[in-house]
Amino acid sequence: MSEQTWTEKYRPKSFVEVKGQEEAISKIKSFVEEFNLSALTRIKKKALLLHGPPGTGKTTLAYVMSKEVSKEIFELNASDLRNKAKLKEILKPAIEQQSLIKKGKIILVDEVDGISAVDRGGLTELLMLIEATPYPVIITANDIWQKKLSLLRKKSELVQLKEIDYKTIKNTLIEILRKEKLFVENEVLTKISIRSKGDLRAAINDLQTISKIQAESFMEFDERNKEVDIFNALRKIFKTKPENALLRIFDSVNMSIDEIILWIEENIPTEYSGEELARAYDLLSKTDIFKRRIYKQQYWRFLVYENIFLSYGIASSKKEIKPGFTNYKKPTRILKIWLNNQKTAKKKSISEKYGKYVHVNQKRIMNEFPIIKYILKNTKVQKELKLNEDEEAYLNKII
Repeated sequence: MSEQTWTEKYRPKSFVEVKGQEEAISKIKSFVEEFNLSALTRIKKKALLLHGPPGTGKTTLAYVMSKEVSKEIFELNASDLRNKAKLKEILKPAIEQQSLIKKGKIILVDEVDGISAVDRGGLTELLMLIEATPYPVIITANDIWQKKLSLLRKKSELVQLKEIDYKTIKNTLIEILRKEKLFVENEVLTKISIRSKGDLRAAINDLQTISKIQAESFMEFDERNKEVDIFNALRKIFKTKPENALLRIFDSVNMSIDEIILWIEENIPTEYSGEELARAYDLLSKTDIFKRRIYKQQYWRFLVYENIFLSYGIASSKKEIKPGFTNYKKPTRILKIWLNNQKTAKKKSISEKYGKYVHVNQKRIMNEFPIIKYILKNTKVQKELKLNEDEEAYLNKII
């Protein structure tokens, strides 16, 4: 059985546990509580559209609201909106049948902006649902200002969720570590929190990966806006039909081809299995072959083959379209490199301080660190060198 992700394990179960979204909480409470009245007066709109950056708690708010008012939640996502006939088949019982064990329903339409241009017919059905349903409809989207969503904006009450402050994110990470009885250095927690750019879900995912890595050396996290690009690129490769447009999918991703290969490698098993998995890995290995030829021969025309295998090739490995939402993961190898660099940085800063004190260059101190570390563990020496808390913690952890 796969290990439960911390984002699910520590998903808020009440509004008290939701951090940094007080205004949105107030609006969603008012919307659901006043919904029955609005149906009579026709003053209020019948759908609430929660929008904001990924990882800010849009879906979580809908589920918490259903628990707070003891209502059943009926969830749809962008893939359900692609087939009008299937959508009608799903929606009819959802609208007409009452909940057997709850006091009513909340209909959740998740990630509505994920619907593609060719699937817009489902948006028409959604608008009809909003008009016909006796239940409140909560819709989530990362970007609601797309032209295709203009009618939906007019039919819905808009509530924007803000990026979560990095201090709030850091406090949440610390709380999770306490419950897990694990330790991650304060400096690492701060960097995870800042570089998540308000995406609490991404920060928790990074924390879970880092907490289980026992390596020695690390590379800086990519900026979170780069990751949003790579997430969208992965979704198109794994979730859509192979098309010529995919050949240029990575042109807009602000990452090196080496990093993109790591992302593909990490996430292939989450989407493919059996023959599909074997074919995808075979094509990925061919990508690596051409990468080596390019570096060795400086024959840059081979880049076209590298892109073909990595985009269209991986997409064509599947036998059918993969519906539903998949939470793609940051490559573990990138995290290991990043963590190792953090540790090496502390070792370098300590060596520099000690080198200046004893008039020896930093390189020699680094080479002799396995011996010198026993001197540096002395608290009087640490005080004399004016080591900071993170440097002292690093020395206290090493054997």
